[in-house]
Amino acid sequence: MQTINTVTGPIDPSALGAVLAHEHVFVLNDDFRLNFLVDWDEEEQVAGAVRRLTEVKELGFDSLLDVSVAGLGRNVERVRRVADQIDLNVLVATGLFTYSDLPLQFHYTGPGLGFDSPEPLVEAFVRDLTVGIGRTGIKAAFLVCVIEAEGLTPGVERIMRAVGRASVETGAPVVVHTNPHTQSGLVAQRILGEEGVDLRRVLLAHSGDTGDLDYLRHLADAGSLLGLDHFGVDLLLPHETRMATLLALLESGHADRLVLSQSAFCYSDWFDPARIATAAPDWNYRQIAERVIPELRAHGIAQATIDTMLVDVPRRFLTGVDPGAGEPGLPTPISLYSGPGPDN
Repeated sequence: MQTINTVTGPIDPSALGAVLAHEHVFVLNDDFRLNFLVDWDEEEQVAGAVRRLTEVKELGFDSLLDVSVAGLGRNVERVRRVADQIDLNVLVATGLFTYSDLPLQFHYTGPGLGFDSPEPLVEAFVRDLTVGIGRTGIKAAFLVCVIEAEGLTPGVERIMRAVGRASVETGAPVVVHTNPHTQSGLVAQRILGEEGVDLRRVLLAHSGDTGDLDYLRHLADAGSLLGLDHFGVDLLLPHETRMATLLALLESGHADRLVLSQSAFCYSDWFDPARIATAAPDWNYRQIAERVIPELRAHGIAQATIDTMLVDVPRRFLTGVDPGAGEPGLPTPISLYSGPGPDN
């Protein structure tokens, strides 16, 4: 019987329930913490995360995908300390987060680099998925890679291809952090497709940061899922535009290609807490439950459609099986991308 890995152990897919498909628990690089973050209080921060994620459960969610991977300060033992104290499934990822260059530790390893060897990234990602992360025994449930405005740099391409190969080897799905303003989702689809990844198991994160419906429908019609996952980050796109985009995609029949989330966090070393509270006061875990869902209902969107985005699509993404079905039943792509588009 198929199970889904969480930080506290495997669960049946039916236990996923309503899912926030793109969030963080801690974004905290330990090198930075040890050397510069003199005010960090481990116990206080863990307790704060327990409070915030308990509220997530009280808002009606059952599972959360933590997309924080190496490069963002992944520490799954810290996350497990939180998960052990809450009634919420927390799923963690493997991969590498960079906008441009690989960490120096990978510059001189791998094929064609002078010290010729197999691609260590693939080996590392597969181990995280099948054996466990480090010595923790905690298995990742999905993969993460990035293609930002910097485009398909050599480092980004090497990571993305390694993620693709690990996905094909293990069957794990892929989340790609994209920049829709550079249409980098098209590049991600091309590279992952070349590695043999089923684009229906690819979630293009941050797609909701644009109102370009032609671009979004093109990605969805090629099979990929669209992450409308920055609700509350009005700095990047006003809430009204995000909702208009969501409603337009629902009207065009794309509910089965959408997930909703916020990309929120309990703590992030990217931002000064006081400044982010002022600049983005609505960036939190509550936006989907307290703002988006009520507005969808006010526009006459049926609960079944909301459940599709929050329950069915995330479960299908993680399992490759339609909820309630005993056989694989992914939607058929309308037209796999093969036309002109961004090169980087």
